[in-house]
Amino acid sequence: MRISARADYAVRAVVELAVRQGGGPVKAESVAEVQDISHKFLEGILGDLRRAGLVASRRGGNGGYRLAREADTITVADIIRAVDGPIVSVRGERPTQLKYTGPAEPLLPLWIALRANVRQVLEGVTVADLAAGALPAPVRQLAENPAAWQNP
Repeated sequence: MRISARADYAVRAVVELAVRQGGGPVKAESVAEVQDISHKFLEGILGDLRRAGLVASRRGGNGGYRLAREADTITVADIIRAVDGPIVSVRGERPTQLKYTGPAEPLLPLWIALRANVRQVLEGVTVADLAAGALPAPVRQLAENPAAWQNP
């Protein structure tokens, strides 16, 4: 699985909004500067997040962006889907749309299992978890395994 720059930036931007939630709308320029993201690129990402109902925006001098929902109701999976579409695809298609025959038949349940595991992790972590710096125990345990940090 590959996490795009767009998805990485989107998650970082939403977490930045979450930690600043109490202070009113946050300017995109401020998020871009703090997170070292191109302002123009971030504006496009924030537009996708707004259309997905994850962030809200207000124009004007006191305008900016804020979370449209509570941080504990927004998952990392929600953010990735908003900016990149389906979380796991094979050749740009959802695994359930694929069909294999012969010796390749076991690939379909393999891709489905992969999707299920990725979803379990990404749907199990909320923006509130990230903002608090506290990953859920199952995710933390996966990351604590030394083999997870090695590139085979």
